[in-house]
Amino acid sequence: MTLTQAKEKLEAYGQEHLLKYYEELSPAEQEGLLSQIEATDMEVLKACRNREMLPEKGKIAPLAVMRLSEIQANEEAFTSTGLEAIRGGQVGAVLLAGGMGTRLGSDAPKGMFNIGQTRELYIFQCLIGNLLEVVRRADTWIHLFVMTSDKNHEATVQFLTDHAFFGYRQEYVHFFTQEMAAATDYEGKIYLEEKGKLSTSPNGNGGWFISLKKAGLLELVHQAGIQWLNVFAVDNVLQRIADPCFIGATIQKHCVVGAKVVQKNAPDEKVGVICLEDGRPSIVEYYELTEEMMQEKDADGEPAYYYGVILNYLFSVAELERLLEKRLPLHIVEKKIPYLDETGKLVKPEAPNGYKYENLVLDMIHQMESCLPFEVEREKEFAPVKNPTGVDSVESARKLLEKNGVEI
Repeated sequence: MTLTQAKEKLEAYGQEHLLKYYEELSPAEQEGLLSQIEATDMEVLKACRNREMLPEKGKIAPLAVMRLSEIQANEEAFTSTGLEAIRGGQVGAVLLAGGMGTRLGSDAPKGMFNIGQTRELYIFQCLIGNLLEVVRRADTWIHLFVMTSDKNHEATVQFLTDHAFFGYRQEYVHFFTQEMAAATDYEGKIYLEEKGKLSTSPNGNGGWFISLKKAGLLELVHQAGIQWLNVFAVDNVLQRIADPCFIGATIQKHCVVGAKVVQKNAPDEKVGVICLEDGRPSIVEYYELTEEMMQEKDADGEPAYYYGVILNYLFSVAELERLLEKRLPLHIVEKKIPYLDETGKLVKPEAPNGYKYENLVLDMIHQMESCLPFEVEREKEFAPVKNPTGVDSVESARKLLEKNGVEI
């Protein structure tokens, strides 16, 4: 993009201030700024001026879950179907690993955090080890796509390379960087975090597929014959990845997406809940659950909104490609955003001062025609590492790992 083209784009969206320091930059910094302006989707910025136009939640109703008893009764058949799909090269895995370990007291990527006590045991190591169990069982390798962010990409690639991918074959590991979205003030003006750099943040966990496509990896998906992508978050060290039983159940039930769920440990637990929204599969966030919904019972007399998602989904690639033709709903989140003030000094605000813009996985699911909520045993598959101590912490994850026979 040339300077003239950048000026034209910025004028069209009222963002001319982004070139305020252009003449002070080195040629390389100027080129970087112009590239960032070219890549930034500024259409989304209109949303903060028209927040009342953003879609609201529709009518929420319970969605039946495939319970453990049904899964156990059909485990052999489901697993056989799943293994057949894996051996046929139809299944890939996508690790969402763009986050940093800040809340754990680390400046490194979250997957690099060592949760071991008597030995080194990294989060990445746990996840890859879980996937390797399926690789050995199926006797075939599964393509693993790792989504990083601009803040942790180099460190993540270097770390996994230095550790020989913890035994995973390197040619089956593919990295891509999550797309970024601009961060703005309350009027929709994009902040500068440096004189030659726009303030940005990851575009939300619903942006993973468009990011994978823009990285050119959708071509590999097609070439490899992958029809299903198992998407999972970096912070759950116990989750089963490319689980043959889960895959087989989703296929046999003719659903285009599967979602692993666990029974909540309390009505107000901070997990999203699988549900129907206007008759389509969806997720209602924990803060959207009313007291009435938390107390509501289903036809069997059990809590109607009782199953929390653990960010482990199986998506049909064909359906994901169909979604590319649409624009997912936008979520505007109020945040504290570092920025350059009028004098060019960096300010780190102590209170929220603007918006970040995100797409979420729950909106991808809501675009799908059918979803299989698949119950898993909480203590065997849900050990999130979000905090140093307490609930969903390093401490609680260590206890669950030990309970499942993992040496820590």
